[in-house]
Amino acid sequence: MGRGKIEIRRIENPSNRQVTYSKRRNGIMKKAKEITVLCDAQVSLVIFASSGKMHEYCSPSTTLIDMLDKYHKQSGKSRLWDAKHEDLSNEIDRIKKENDNMQIELRHLKGEDITSLHHEELGVIEEALEKGLATIRDKQMEYYNMKKKNEKILEDMNKRLSFILQQQEMAIEENMREMENPYHQQRVRDYNSQMPFALRVQPIQPNLQERM
Repeated sequence: MGRGKIEIRRIENPSNRQVTYSKRRNGIMKKAKEITVLCDAQVSLVIFASSGKMHEYCSPSTTLIDMLDKYHKQSGKSRLWDAKHEDLSNEIDRIKKENDNMQIELRHLKGEDITSLHHEELGVIEEALEKGLATIRDKQMEYYNMKKKNEKILEDMNKRLSFILQQQEMAIEENMREMENPYHQQRVRDYNSQMPFALRVQPIQPNLQERM
């Protein structure tokens, strides 16, 4: 008993839709590979899922670009890429050309490949080198001044720290001399001898009522 026909319409259930997509995608890919081998055909297949993920297959004997070129020739239709892609291609060519010119200028600045240059061109290169040299000298002077400024700051900081250290050492020596002074030691002993009297508690007066 054969299977019933399935109505071709969008599957509303997301899980069922994903399962069906995976199965049928694999089936189409398999058929494309089979027809490539069996019939010596050139096949290019591109599939985009609803999530935007792309799956593709192209016969080993060709590329997608070759397939598109053949499509344009056979169908007579205009190219698929629009003016934006053409502008991008032109921009790439312009950047490549500009890069080549910069490479030539760099070699000239290094003194390479200058035998074929005219006097005016050599003058332009000489002027550019002089400007570059002046800029380098200015930058060197800027670094030198910054270095001297930092050295002055460090020197002043070292002087302040040395002065503070000297003051602390003098204070420590002064305290040591005071502690070694006999008069100071006598004052310490007198102070210690007076401590019990200062903290002495007054005696409690006898209770006169108990005597009576």
